[in-house]
Amino acid sequence: MFRSPAKTLLACLLITLNGMILGSCGQTAASIHKTSPTPFSTLSLSPVTSTPFTLNSPATAIPLEATQPAESTPSAVNSTESMISATKTGGLPFEYYIRNISGHRQYFAIGCEASAAVDWAAYFGVHINEFNFQYEMPLSDNPDYGFVGDVNGPWGQVPPYAYGVYAGPVAAALQKHGLPAKGVKGFTIEQIKSQIASDHPVIAWVIGNVVGGVPAVYSDSEGRKTVVAAYEHVVIVTGYNDKSIRYMTNGKFFETPTEVFENSWNVLENMVVYWSK
Repeated sequence: MFRSPAKTLLACLLITLNGMILGSCGQTAASIHKTSPTPFSTLSLSPVTSTPFTLNSPATAIPLEATQPAESTPSAVNSTESMISATKTGGLPFEYYIRNISGHRQYFAIGCEASAAVDWAAYFGVHINEFNFQYEMPLSDNPDYGFVGDVNGPWGQVPPYAYGVYAGPVAAALQKHGLPAKGVKGFTIEQIKSQIASDHPVIAWVIGNVVGGVPAVYSDSEGRKTVVAAYEHVVIVTGYNDKSIRYMTNGKFFETPTEVFENSWNVLENMVVYWSK
């Protein structure tokens, strides 16, 4: 078949152009199959070694327990051992707390001595009925010799009206239950701390919830003298540190500066019942 030169030239150009396009796509496909283009090559990641964050030492949280009037809140102690951080001259720890002690609210209106005594005895494993203990103590118009007045009388009076009882009769009643209790006046704060550091709580005579008071010399019907003060009360000392004293009253714990405790405790001549064995 005869073709004109123009048609023949156009056909050749189309064939050539088509071959170039197909050849170009073919080459690209082959290249992609044989090699991976550098810009899209797989990125290799090295794992990052992270250093965990640690504290040099854990912070010790000190929850505040029921603090009462003056009511300062006593600091709870994580463990007895943790509170013995250093010792003073003479071997006493700077701080020590007895933790495994509990108490209850007194039954009689002014029967704080019997209430504290049975809590103290229970700590040493001797369980005493509070009602029975109250009436085991003798009656007297002098608190050094027995309970003064009606145990259900109003609080805040002084002898010969309803008042309370001092360390001697309380210790004597505890001794009848087999406890080596001793009641004395003139104890020192260092002696209290020594007892606490030996895991022996101490019953102490104070004014109110460890507040100030006004002492007065009282003479009973037989002429025997003793120091008395309105709002006489007893607490159980359970711990201390270099600045404060911790005590329990009616089953609740309080902490007060040492000088505040001593100011209240001094009113009734630093009187205590302690474990004397």
